[in-house]
Amino acid sequence: MDQGFDEGFDDPSAEVLSEAAAAFGLLASSARLHLVWALAQGESDVSGLAERVGGALPAISQHLAKLKLAGLVRSRREGRRVVYLVDDPDVVTIVRLMVGQLADRKAGTGAVAGSGRLRGLGA
Repeated sequence: MDQGFDEGFDDPSAEVLSEAAAAFGLLASSARLHLVWALAQGESDVSGLAERVGGALPAISQHLAKLKLAGLVRSRREGRRVVYLVDDPDVVTIVRLMVGQLADRKAGTGAVAGSGRLRGLGA
């Protein structure tokens, strides 16, 4: 019986699945997801990100530290400033795809249909 699975792909190792789950876990925070979304548009420093995503500097710094530790963002110094960026095109693609799809659904179907579909799934 065909389960709809592509026979050409082997299951990933437990280690790979664990790393992926950890990365998705970090992105499960709307604040961190917003930061990655903003950084996917271009690099920024902490104060620029705080202004854009609407958070306090210490909180934004903590979120960035977690994202950096996980390898989802990196930073570099520009004089006295620390500039953050997402340099992994795959992370950018995943975030843009997921957020873009959900935004398109909201825009295309209105606020009623499909609204909150993922909320009940622990998202």
